[in-house]
Amino acid sequence: MATYLYAITGADHPLRLNDVAGVGSPAAPLRTVKTKDLCAVVSDAPAELRAKRRDVVAHQGVQERLLADGAALPMRFGLVGPDDEQVVSALEEHRDTYTQRLAETAGCREYHLKVARDEDDLLREIVQESAEVQRLNERTRQNPDAYDDKVALGELISQEVQARQDRARTDIVALLTPAAVRTAAVEPTKRHFLSVSFLVEREKAAAFSEAVHAEAGKRGDAYTFDLHGPLPPYSFV
Repeated sequence: MATYLYAITGADHPLRLNDVAGVGSPAAPLRTVKTKDLCAVVSDAPAELRAKRRDVVAHQGVQERLLADGAALPMRFGLVGPDDEQVVSALEEHRDTYTQRLAETAGCREYHLKVARDEDDLLREIVQESAEVQRLNERTRQNPDAYDDKVALGELISQEVQARQDRARTDIVALLTPAAVRTAAVEPTKRHFLSVSFLVEREKAAAFSEAVHAEAGKRGDAYTFDLHGPLPPYSFV
């Protein structure tokens, strides 16, 4: 029977799991697989598992209960091992890494921040501040057939967009990093120039959130800050 994994904890975790259940229909009973130092919270894996709301909520519910009582490394939804013996082997093989991660994430939650900027606002700023963009823009207006100038204008604007997004990304992350234990960059989306996760101590969560909202207010309506959390520390496992 394949083994479904929810989280890894230390062997001394209280593991209060009596009133939570696992994925599947009917819900799979939870159990633990232990070594001397570590514990994996698992269940039998359903024959078919899809990211249905009920199963996702059950998966997260197990993790939230564990995190409420101590450090836990949350596994991604859908992680399945061949059997309990293989889970034990993994715990033993990666004991030092898991122990270190548990120490790092103890008392912390993840906050994920995405930032976007209105494209028209960014282009207006580039045109206003770049004399070369202004020059090329004027030349292409006067001569619509100036192909080389159009190409040069497009390349210059693209470079300016990238440079300004890079600068904003660096500034925002540098401002917020002191309030976090660790950061983990995520590949930006087409819309968001910044996507990053912060590992934040619980007692500093309010200050971190205030810092994000203060930076959003300072940058104005052209920027959209989307902050999600607190979350299980998926990005730091």
